[in-house]
Formats: sequence, C-alpha cells, structure tokens
Amino acid sequence: MGDVRGPSPHRVVVLIQDGFIPFEAGIPHRIFGKARDSQDRPLYEVVTCTTDGPGPVQSDSDIVVLAPHGPEALATADTVVIPKFGRDYPTVSDGVPTAPLKEALDMIRPGTRIMSICTGAFALAAAGLLDGRPATTHWAHTDDFRTLFPQVKLDPDVLFVDDGDILTSAGVASGVDLCLHVVRRDHGAAVANRVARATVVPPHRDGGQAQFIRHHAPVPGDTGISAATAWALDHLDQPLTLETMAAQVSMSVRTFTRRFRDETGDSPGRWLQRQRIELARTLLETTDLSMDQVAARCGLSTAQSLRLHFHAALGVTPTAYRRTFRG
Repeated sequence: MGDVRGPSPHRVVVLIQDGFIPFEAGIPHRIFGKARDSQDRPLYEVVTCTTDGPGPVQSDSDIVVLAPHGPEALATADTVVIPKFGRDYPTVSDGVPTAPLKEALDMIRPGTRIMSICTGAFALAAAGLLDGRPATTHWAHTDDFRTLFPQVKLDPDVLFVDDGDILTSAGVASGVDLCLHVVRRDHGAAVANRVARATVVPPHRDGGQAQFIRHHAPVPGDTGISAATAWALDHLDQPLTLETMAAQVSMSVRTFTRRFRDETGDSPGRWLQRQRIELARTLLETTDLSMDQVAARCGLSTAQSLRLHFHAALGVTPTAYRRTFRG
C-alpha cells in the first residue's frame, strides 16, 4: 500500500530564555497546536528550545520549564517565535544581542518566517533583522526601543505588524492576535475561526487596532456597546447605520461613536467593513454561493462592490481567494 500520510506539519520553534512569561510562551502552542485540516490532522508542530539547552528555564514567576531542545532546533524551523525573555530586554544596553542569543539566531535558515511577541522584538532588532522595516513592540517600551534602534520603523499604536517573513506583535495578549493572523494567512479564515472558538477568543482583531486605549469613565447607566456589536453581526446582510446601531444600546450617535472608539480602538464604520470582509472570507471558503450571493449575505450589495472592498482589504480578488482556500 502507498503512504497515506498527509504532508509534514509546518514546524514552529519557540525560543525562550530565563525571565520568559509563561503565558506568552504558551500562545504559539495553544494557537498553532489547535490548527487542524479537514481530516483532523495537525497543521503545525510546535516545539520549545532555549539558547543554553536543553534544560530548565526560569520564568518571571515561580514556574520553571524544562526546555527539551537546545538552539540547534532553530535550524529545523519553518517559523521561529520569540516571546519576551530576560528581566528587561534580551540585549545589552547598547542594543547588541548577547553572545548566546546571537549564536542561536545565526542558526535560523534563510527564508524562515520569524515572529516576536512583546519585547521579543528587541531581540530581532538587536540582531539587525528589523533594520529599515516596520515593527511594533509593547507600548510601555517604545521609548527605549526607539533609542536603541532608530533604524527600525516603529509603530507603537498597533496590535501587530505583518511585514511578510518577519512579524512583530505588541504586548502579551496581542500574541494571540498575531498567531491567529498567521493561521488565517496560511490556511484561511475557516481554520483560524475554529482555533479561535476552541480558544474562546475573538476570531479576528485587525493589526491596525490600537494596542493601548485609555478608557473614559463610564456614564451612569451606560452598559457598553457589546449588545450593538452582537446585533450588527447578526444583521450584516442589511444596510447598517450609526443610528440603528446606537439605538440598540439606547445611546445618541455621538455617545455611541465615542464609546465605540474607547472600547475597540476603531470607528464603527471601519469595524463594520472588517466584519463584512471576514464573513465574505468564510463564505468563500465554506460555500459554493455565487459572488452576488456572497455580496448580499455580507451587506456589500453587488459582486462588483464585493470585489472592490475585498481586494482593498486583502490584496486579492474574491475568486482568487476562493481558489486558494476552498477545500
């Protein structure tokens, strides 16, 4: 009999050192580890290594992890993920990587996708991997980052930055957003949405959303916008206005718009447009609906309007997207 096994899973190697945050180090295992194909086969293999391993690695708390691999595992990676580690940053004061870190990063093969979570971006910048490129890191450390690495095009106001083969995310939980984004980029919205549901997190927060939002004190009797967003998601096939959304939570348009920005970091109009595109992606992947039918389900009126907005958001046509991800 022939070999009936599927293709080898994409190998993700997570690099940790003393002072790592257990939550951040666990994000790639949880998100990539839950991704399955239509036959329930794992799409990723996730392993953990350390620069001095294999061996025990002390976290920033009383948790100690036994990393099963040393830095040589980085040479086997299709994707490398570097979360925060070290008491401050994984570099010395002049922005140069420590010797063990440099030796480890030098083992990564050319063309390997590299991701950072939180101040893991300091490691990439210290190694020169972000020179002249856009990137982000935790909002609280942007001044230090700019001082050490002025050659990096730092954007401190976003959840994550996708620059092709190098991706950086902001603090802590934004690593979830980045990993889900990568699953979506690799395998489409349907797979990413299944992972999000299993992890009980929102399936999609755009990288351009603000990573740090200063909330105003709530108005007495004001219960937030969640009822309005939930209602909107159930009525995406309809023309939705600020007035109809605000009415769901008994707010004026002005108050609703302000509260919406406070709670999501975005305008209601941009948020709605992203939800329509996200629904279109799912329908293109999971149904045989015509383009006009998909457009109608998403509230985009016509196939021409769908093509226009879809291409503006994703850089591909709906037809090309369906051809790539319809399985």
